[in-house]
Amino acid sequence: MPYRAAVDDYRFLIEDVLDFATLRSTDRFAEASEDVTGAILSEAGRLCDDVLAPLQRGGDLHPAKLENGVVRTSPGFAEGFAAIAEGGWIGMSADPEFGGMGLPMTLTSAVNEMMSGACLSLQLAPLMSQGQIEALEHHASDAIKELYLPKLISGEWTGTMNLTEPQAGSDVGALSSRAEDNGDGTYAVSGQKIYISWGDNDFAGNVCHLVLARLPGAPAGTKGISLFLVPKFIPDENGAPGQRNGVNVVSLEHKMGLHGSPTAVMQYDKATGWLVGREGGGMAAMFTMMNNARLGVGEQGIGAAEGAYQLALDYALERKQGRSPVEGGTGTIVDHADVRRMLLSMKADIFASRAIALSCAYASDMARAGQGDEWAARAAFLTPITKAFGTDVGISVAEMGVQVHGGMGFIEETGAAQFSRDVRVTAIYEGTNGIQAMDLVGRKMMDGGEAANRLLDEIEAHAESARGPFPRMADAVWQASETLREATEWMAAQKDMNARFAGAVPYLRAFARVMGGHLHLQAAMAEKAAGAGDARAKLARFYIQRLLPEHQGLLAHAQAGVEDLYALDVEDLRS
Repeated sequence: MPYRAAVDDYRFLIEDVLDFATLRSTDRFAEASEDVTGAILSEAGRLCDDVLAPLQRGGDLHPAKLENGVVRTSPGFAEGFAAIAEGGWIGMSADPEFGGMGLPMTLTSAVNEMMSGACLSLQLAPLMSQGQIEALEHHASDAIKELYLPKLISGEWTGTMNLTEPQAGSDVGALSSRAEDNGDGTYAVSGQKIYISWGDNDFAGNVCHLVLARLPGAPAGTKGISLFLVPKFIPDENGAPGQRNGVNVVSLEHKMGLHGSPTAVMQYDKATGWLVGREGGGMAAMFTMMNNARLGVGEQGIGAAEGAYQLALDYALERKQGRSPVEGGTGTIVDHADVRRMLLSMKADIFASRAIALSCAYASDMARAGQGDEWAARAAFLTPITKAFGTDVGISVAEMGVQVHGGMGFIEETGAAQFSRDVRVTAIYEGTNGIQAMDLVGRKMMDGGEAANRLLDEIEAHAESARGPFPRMADAVWQASETLREATEWMAAQKDMNARFAGAVPYLRAFARVMGGHLHLQAAMAEKAAGAGDARAKLARFYIQRLLPEHQGLLAHAQAGVEDLYALDVEDLRS
């Protein structure tokens, strides 16, 4: 069966699990009524099912190519992007002053995830523009906003972010790109950037690059970095693309997956650019875009997981192999216990990661609506969890999808392998998942664990309220939360940051596991209150009984300290 966007799941999460009524009661999001929300999800679902999903396989088989300095995109991608742009999907959460819809990020997150499941390589293009839009809204001058934002929001122009250099990957402070003041309000930007997603295309009127570079005399490290907007074509006096700028695509990377998304090596030779934000404020401005992208990348992982799960489920419902162990079963491999285990694990983790991502987006919306600094702190805390857990789930679900297919999963024609290849990079870009975990236990715990403990308070309070209808599940979630609280206190007490970092990845994973159990329990309670059957309660029971217990081993790992990691020296590692 073809891809089907998870419209009903998102509608349920938004209307029955998240407190969306409170968000609608704010002045900023008063127009995001239930009818509007439902219509947006339905229309986005149709776009994904009918327009984007048919492009998925072609993007893999017919990759983007660089021909005589021009990037040629995969067949149908230009029309697919045009459909995204014409529907207004790029600017869903953008400022209405410049043509955006001003809708909650929660809705944008839902739509982005559905698009990722339909065609991840193409979805990267609008995601990059969305991040640039947010960065310009917060940091650019009025003149830049007035010229660039309407065109980026409409999809007439596209945006990118340029951080990485051959010698400066995660250590952005080591970059060497330079910018010199031209004396007329512009700067000459020179240097080379690598791994630039959608660095160029053949369907946008202009490609606008946000580039990190150093001004003469700037201090070393991140404090000396500034941000510049460098367009492919320099706008003329009417704002139309004019003279070709000094920026070129040197080559496109040959990648494991995401073949339809051109990943470029970009060369800047005294290219004309405009300063965004203040001198030396490049990282602050770029982090606005990166945090937007980290939420989006988490959703990419979840979207790929949804696509892989649907493909695996369809295959399991068709493939006959062996005798069914279930009386009155389907006669297909879906009857077998291990296949059922894989499918339920996939489905349960997709829901958990999806609910976490929406909770993160919802917190950012509440902060944007002026509902208090605690919401901003929560969004910041959940961002690395969303990115890391969402992409880890994408990778594990896609891998299980190959396994469900058996030998056919290793055959490219089924499409199962493509999901696994495409999603793998999501755990690497926008800050590796290890860096996300270090951010969680480092910068996000500078408050001594207050943001974490506020979340744990809510989890335990909800578990208490669920003890009547679901006593065993509620007790398991409550106990897991207490164990996580103890680990959080241990983590916050460590003065040696390397000891925190040694356990950062298992700690983040454990937090996601516990939060996933909480959100599954919330779903079961909402379903019961609505009298809508018990399918979600059954899925919650599977997650809480079989997946949630992983948190115990993870937290033991998280609190093991650092000594054993360095007990073997380099020669021991080589032997």
